[in-house]
Amino acid sequence: MQQPDLTTYRYLVLAEGHFGPLTSKTANSAVRFLPDRVLGIVDSTRAGQTVQDVLGFGGEIPIMGSMEEGLRLNPTALLIGIAPQGGALPPAWRPALTAAIRAGLHVVAGLHAYLADDAELSSLAAEHGVRIHDLRRPPAGLPVSKGHARNIGAYSVLTVGTDCNIGKMTAGLRIRDALRARDAKVGFAATGQTGILIEGWGIAVDAVVADFIGGAAETLVLKAAEGNDIVMVEGQGSLVHPGYSGVTLGLLHGSMPDGMILCHQPTRTCPYGAGNPYSWMPLPSVPEMIRIVEGAIAPLRPSPVIGVSLVTFDMDEAAARDEVARIQDLTGLPTTDPVRFGAEPLADAILRAAARKKGN
Repeated sequence: MQQPDLTTYRYLVLAEGHFGPLTSKTANSAVRFLPDRVLGIVDSTRAGQTVQDVLGFGGEIPIMGSMEEGLRLNPTALLIGIAPQGGALPPAWRPALTAAIRAGLHVVAGLHAYLADDAELSSLAAEHGVRIHDLRRPPAGLPVSKGHARNIGAYSVLTVGTDCNIGKMTAGLRIRDALRARDAKVGFAATGQTGILIEGWGIAVDAVVADFIGGAAETLVLKAAEGNDIVMVEGQGSLVHPGYSGVTLGLLHGSMPDGMILCHQPTRTCPYGAGNPYSWMPLPSVPEMIRIVEGAIAPLRPSPVIGVSLVTFDMDEAAARDEVARIQDLTGLPTTDPVRFGAEPLADAILRAAARKKGN
């Protein structure tokens, strides 16, 4: 299982032309969950601003106009801050990567295109004694899922979504932190490149051959359950997303969760995609999506949605609180924006469900 040595790196993050709330998911998550180790962002279109100016969080982390400026911060690694559709390295970024490697920086990337397989970059890295970490590269020898994840003693929770890029990882990590604040023993199963970056281990299931997605999820859950009472499984994609539903179903069936947290952005009307190619498809409502995800796992085991996590950064506070209350009334489930209002209602719901499982 992939366990990159990332715990001591101080990052300069490359997000040229893409740094923003929805366009630089990896960069944004590093800022949120590894703030002490993100020194600066490189994006010439935002130069002179701070991360706080652009994202609304992150404080005074500077945005630099060039790699040369960024290198003055004395980073030890360059983090590729985007995970674009198709996962290819933007060609215009190659000079920045070669400059970073020549300056002695390790490279951390979550692209589908593995940079360590690039002849020029790998040769340059060897010459300068630095490592290239491809977070999405899956381990060899993954099994086909056998349903073993349903038998763990820990209570397992999968974050699912009405869409992709809708806060499933962020919700899972926020809930994990809220549970640990209550002295719960929690394992986090990272299933994507950014989760691996933050947690330090995991498997990027969207890079796994389709037959083994379930087996990868099962492997992660079994490992995360060791010594823990609760397992939070990072969700991917959405069962209704035209582009990414395959990995979502494999993850759902492989992880065999005891329960699910549904993630939703109230202002989003169609599936997410660069260039808005899915405007023809309306997203299902929260109650409709609950029926869809519960129905998809029902033949394998009962797994109810036990809470709803909202993304409300683009709503004012009054509107956000009204929407939290509306969804809670509509579904009868604990609802919150775990970033804006805290994850405690969802953590409490999980603790209650875990106690019921233990009692059985």
